[in-house]
Amino acid sequence: MQRNERLHPRPARPLPALLLAAGVVLAAGAHAQPAPGDAPATLRQAFAAAWARQPEARSLAARRDAAEARRQAADAWLAEPPALELSGKTDRVTGNDGGREYEIGVALPLWLPGERARAGALADAEARAAASRAEAARLRTAAAVREAWWDWQRARGEKALAEDRLASARALAEDVARRVRAGDLARADRHQADGAVAGAEAALAEAAAGLGATAQRLRALTGRPPLADGAAVAETLPGLPAGPDVLDAAHPVLDELRDRAEVARRGADLAGAQTRANPELTLLATRERGAFGESWGQALTVGVRIPFGAEPRHRAKAGLAHAEAIEAEELLRLEGERLAAERDAARQRVDAAAAQLAAAETRARLAAETRGFFDKSFRLGESDLPTRLRVELEAAEAGRQAGRARIDHAAAVSALRQALGLLPE
Repeated sequence: MQRNERLHPRPARPLPALLLAAGVVLAAGAHAQPAPGDAPATLRQAFAAAWARQPEARSLAARRDAAEARRQAADAWLAEPPALELSGKTDRVTGNDGGREYEIGVALPLWLPGERARAGALADAEARAAASRAEAARLRTAAAVREAWWDWQRARGEKALAEDRLASARALAEDVARRVRAGDLARADRHQADGAVAGAEAALAEAAAGLGATAQRLRALTGRPPLADGAAVAETLPGLPAGPDVLDAAHPVLDELRDRAEVARRGADLAGAQTRANPELTLLATRERGAFGESWGQALTVGVRIPFGAEPRHRAKAGLAHAEAIEAEELLRLEGERLAAERDAARQRVDAAAAQLAAAETRARLAAETRGFFDKSFRLGESDLPTRLRVELEAAEAGRQAGRARIDHAAAVSALRQALGLLPE
């Protein structure tokens, strides 16, 4: 455990500040989400709407209250609430000589040596774990929203390009029909043009179906359909940390695992102090008489109840907590390596997507210019219809590739931010 603490040092966070931060997280989520019935128009609004629906967001306030209650219990002077004791003794059944005895007292459970301080440390660790658990849940929600958002944006782009292709095919078919009626082209050319329109209509129907499916997936996360003209604005490209230690110090997933390991360690420490049940200090006031006519006597009794130890039971509890700490620390190490590899791969995808975007935009620009050239030559009768249809198809494909490359680049930037533990902006 000391080895991991040296590899992943992190200053302790004060409990009041931590609880305040948890409250700010919940309040920020509540204020950032769109109003009921509003369709999310940006990635950030979609994330806010999705996070507000998550169980972790709804239970955050209750977990914060529970952490505060545990801290107050650890600050109490007694290990458990005091217990009231009442008893009475009489000889009414056996002889009725007037013997009576009444006792009233209170039992005060006491802390074991070192138990109170360790219980307080465990309460603080559990409060930090609750806050980091919520942050990790927010990041997991962000991953699902980002994937659904950019899939929806891809589908929107596909549909828009399919609509443009259909409009261009219909315009070409009208021109071919006019020239067939004028006798400049054969009926076979009109059939080819009409076939191109039918192909464009089929492509549009397929794109519309894909758009509907991705919109429903996004709606399942946010609770409302996305705005039809939602912005496909890319997130800001983040700076890359210098090394894995910088990543480890800020990533919510690793924070959650560190806090889980800390809770397990503090639990093991507390179990080490709880080697027996808590002793009890007993204060009793007694009032009694021996027979009728005798005066009542009063007495005060002070006693201590010390239970015997139950070594196997407490050793099992401490061993389980120790095992959980080892498991969390090993998981922390593996997760750190995985996130470092994911970060490097995401950075490479961003670079590759940028190169693909530049090439696709160049191709789309050249294809559009070529389509203009052949459109003019076809109108002048200098090129045939098959060549014109081939150029039209190539231009449509180049435009589709450029639109998809833009979305892929934006999605790659989002994936890099996700790998770095950054929320949507």
